[in-house]
Formats: sequence, structure tokens, C-alpha cells
Amino acid sequence: MTCLASMFDDGHLLEVFLLSNWNTRVVVLGVTALGVAGGVVGAFMLLRRRALLGDALSHATLPGIAMAFLLASTLGLSAKSHGVLLLGALVAGLLGVVTVQWLTRSARMSEDAALGIVLSTFFGAGAALLGLAQQETSASAAGLEAFIYGKTASMLMRDAALIGATSVITIGVCIACFKELRLVCFDPDYARGRGLRTTAYDFLLMALVMAIVVVGLQAVGLVLVIAILVIPAAAARFWTHSTGRMLLIAGAIGGAGGWIGTILSAIAPGLPAGAMVVLTLGGFFIVSLLFGRRQGLARRMLRHRRRALLMDRDHALRAIWECLEHTGEPDCLAGQIGFRWGWATLKTVDRLQRAGLLVVEPAAGEERIAFTEEGQREAAAVVRRHRLWEHYLMRRADFDEHHVDRGADELEHLLPTGLLEQLEKELDAETLAMLPSPHALRPDHAGGAHG
Repeated sequence: MTCLASMFDDGHLLEVFLLSNWNTRVVVLGVTALGVAGGVVGAFMLLRRRALLGDALSHATLPGIAMAFLLASTLGLSAKSHGVLLLGALVAGLLGVVTVQWLTRSARMSEDAALGIVLSTFFGAGAALLGLAQQETSASAAGLEAFIYGKTASMLMRDAALIGATSVITIGVCIACFKELRLVCFDPDYARGRGLRTTAYDFLLMALVMAIVVVGLQAVGLVLVIAILVIPAAAARFWTHSTGRMLLIAGAIGGAGGWIGTILSAIAPGLPAGAMVVLTLGGFFIVSLLFGRRQGLARRMLRHRRRALLMDRDHALRAIWECLEHTGEPDCLAGQIGFRWGWATLKTVDRLQRAGLLVVEPAAGEERIAFTEEGQREAAAVVRRHRLWEHYLMRRADFDEHHVDRGADELEHLLPTGLLEQLEKELDAETLAMLPSPHALRPDHAGGAHG
């Protein structure tokens, strides 16, 4: 609390949010650009079902970094030059790409097995080479481990410029090849039939992933860079089914995660920026998982609840209709209705009464139930839909009349209007005011609803 109070007192928070400090500005803008590009490229990677690709390629860069250090040290060059190390990472990553492709195509291995082999083997080789590099006496290898976990705070202007340029190029390539990449991601067989070179576009996607991985080593390290590629895309999937909108949302989430994460790290310097970026992205994913417009858990639960209420409503209306049909009276006692009278059904009847579909009046200790005019229209539509489907299942699918009711109960609520019209034509039922119940001749039928 004392540390936080001092931040407010000395204007540290205002300085961070306004990006007044040059180093803070460089780090925030660099990581934000990386997040936007990672989200866009990661969306294609996720749609291509290669979420582990970024993880495998990021781990494959470690031997390249260590080997570049050893070679540069041997040749008398600047062994810790950022450009030299990134070049080594790029070469090793491309070798990892080629190895994955060779294992999947020539060795006929599954892609997940190939990715696992490349990830573990290359990372093991990198760890061994890193151990050799740390024993070098001609040059200090201190700081090479920063490429494993990242060292965002030490980002320089040239690093941010490289990230920015790479981000612009990768996003531009994604936009230029949007249609082709989308087709390859969703239906590679159809793409090949259209004459597209799917292998070339697979290599292009891997190259884009490789570019993000290499420039992201400085920001979050090879262990955490997979989060920038996977989490924004996975979160965006909960908000839309459109590929174009998914790219926009994934880029926005990646950029926002990079911005907020580095800001939080700048406010509390003891928190690593790379870890804060990943945690922020994780927070966006949890929000998307819970409240996403398309696949969020809250919306799915709401849809399930609405569907359950609709089914209860339809079952109650049909049960009351068939009770009145059986007795020939304008109303019936609650006990006469062939329906499971649990608490949910009683609540359903109460809701139907409040909606103006039923009239419920006490009579001799038991409630009598009748339809209003609107309720009768609603019940007639429900019963007709149910019986159309019952008759169709009996005539076309050879369902037995004793078993057709359950099948109709499960599907009748999902039938679109067009299908109902088609069923009417096939059954020659257009002129009938109400189809007869297929259970009408059954002696144990007293209302007929078993839903």
C-alpha cells in the first residue's frame, strides 16, 4: 500500500499512462504492435488447427540462438549482437518448419507427433548448446537466457522498429492473401481442386508464424510467445463466426493485451512485462469464454434456459389441448391432464396464465383450466406441429405409434417453418383443420402428452 501511495504522490501513474517516459513508450508500442500482428496471424493458425505450431517453432529457435553465439564468438564477431542472435533464431526456426513438413509429408507422421518431436528435440539441442555457450571464456554468455523468458524492459528503439515493421508486413500479407488463406484453412481439399498450391500457403503461414516468433523473443521470450499467437485468436472465436471479424477482434485483443500488460508492468516494476502481457491476455480469454456473443458460456446457458422454457410451454399447451380433446369439455381439471405435474409444470402453467394464454379458476378444491382465445391459437399451432412430425415419422421413418411420441417431443421444437410446410405437402394435410392424434385409439391415452 505504501508503494502504491508513493506512485500516486509522485505522479508515476500519470507518467505511465501518458507514455511520457521514452523507454516506456518504446516498450508499450513495440509489444502492442506485436500483439496485434500475433492475434491476426494466430487466427489463421488456429483455423488451420495448428495451435501448437507456434510453440514448436518458438522452441526450435533456441539452438539457433546458441549456435549463432558460438559461431560469432569463434569468428571474433560481436557474439551478443541482437541481429546475429535473431538471424540464428530465424535459421533454426526455418529448419524446424522444414522438419515438420518433411515428417508429415515424407515420413507420413501425424502433424501433432511431428510438432512434438521438433519441439522437444530442438529445445533439448538448444539447452545443450546454451550450456556450452555459458562455458565460453572468450565472451560472456550472460543474458542469453533472456530469450527463453523474455526481457521486455530492455527493448530498444531498433527492437520496437523491427517489431513494428514485421507487424505491418505480416498483417499486409494476411490481408493480401486473405481469401486464399481462409480457403486453405477451412477446406484444403477444395482449395487444391481449385488449383491453389496449398503447400505453398502452408509454408507462407508457417513463415508468418516464424516472423512473429523471432521478433517476439525479445518481448516475451520463446516460452510465452505462443500465448500471443493462440490466446487472442481463441478469445475472438467466442465472439464471431466470421473470419474477417475474427481477425479484427483477435488483433484488437492482442493489441489491448500488449498495451495493458506493459502498462501494468511499468506501474509495478517488480512484475515482468512478458508475464503481465500473458496474464492480461488470459483475462481477455476468460471474459470471452464467459460472455462471448457467439459461444460464451453465459449466452449458451441463457439459450439453453430459453429453450427449456419453450419446451415446457409447448408441452403444457399440448397436454391441456389433448385433455380437452379427450373430454370434449371447454375446460378440464388439473388432475385430468396427462402430464407430469411437478413443480416445473405448475410454474409453467402459472407463466402461461400471466401471459394471457390460460384461464385458471378454483373449483371444488381443484383448479379448472381453460384456454383464452389467444391461448387456443397457440396450442393449436403447437399440437399441429407435433402431430405433423409424428405422422411423418410413422409414415416415412417406420416409427411405431407407441414410440413415436418421444421422438416427436425431442425434435418438434426445432422444426423450421419451411420444413413444416414441406411436411404438410408430403402428408396431403393442407386442408385439415387439425391432424388426428396417432394415439387416439389407445385405451390408456388420457391426454397423450408424455413429454
